[in-house]
Amino acid sequence: MADYSRDTEFLKLLARRSDIDLTVAALELARDAETELDFRTTTDWIQERANELSGSVARANNECDALKLMSESMADSHGIRGDQSAYSRADSSYLNCVIQTRRGIPISLSLLYMAVARHLNLGLEGVAAPMHFIARLDSSDGPLFVDAFSNGRIMAYDECVTQLASMTGLSNSQITAHLEPAQPREIIIRMLNNLKNLFAQQEDWPAAFKVQGRLSALQPASYIERRDLAVITLQSNRPGEAVDLLNSCLKVCPDQERAVLQRHIAAAESQLARWN
Repeated sequence: MADYSRDTEFLKLLARRSDIDLTVAALELARDAETELDFRTTTDWIQERANELSGSVARANNECDALKLMSESMADSHGIRGDQSAYSRADSSYLNCVIQTRRGIPISLSLLYMAVARHLNLGLEGVAAPMHFIARLDSSDGPLFVDAFSNGRIMAYDECVTQLASMTGLSNSQITAHLEPAQPREIIIRMLNNLKNLFAQQEDWPAAFKVQGRLSALQPASYIERRDLAVITLQSNRPGEAVDLLNSCLKVCPDQERAVLQRHIAAAESQLARWN
């Protein structure tokens, strides 16, 4: 198992705690790509944005106006926004890189908004909507939603449902079932799955191995995650580890996967034989 001793928030997730600092948890994922990453550069940037806004937000007439001020600052003044090309880059998931490039994917952008909002005492929470990630503020006038990917667009509840239904092709009732705030564990798993899919598409197996290790640690009872760890371990040129993992999966796999797993085991054993 990987050493997560430096990852205070990830260890909390493993212990199924809910008191998670999502900013730090996201930076722990980014540190897999940059071993000596200094978290303080990112946290200082977040604090600076909050300091810039604190006075105007305090004078805002209501929560919606305060949220607009923050969104305008992030998207217009600092250029933090979405970009379709961001979906093909792993660094678009890493908060430190999003700040550097000013571009990100919905979940990483939303986490930045949420981090700044927390310092402004605005209770912005993540929403793991179908095919999109947004943020939610339960204001005194009802829920407000922020689409950080779309230049910080602010939407009322009905507007948000209509927008997501249009994007996804799902019905309004299907959308409304997914507009409650997501738990930190759900958010981090979603971030990891984004990275896993991207690294697999790019055949960057060493990076995928680190991501899958975290997914498997967070979901130890999931056969699918254990199977994927076994296969990615093999793809990462770790045949010895892969044989053990694949054999473990073979004992409990669905019948339709047995032949595939056996082929993977044969490939791992063949690779081991060549090395010996």
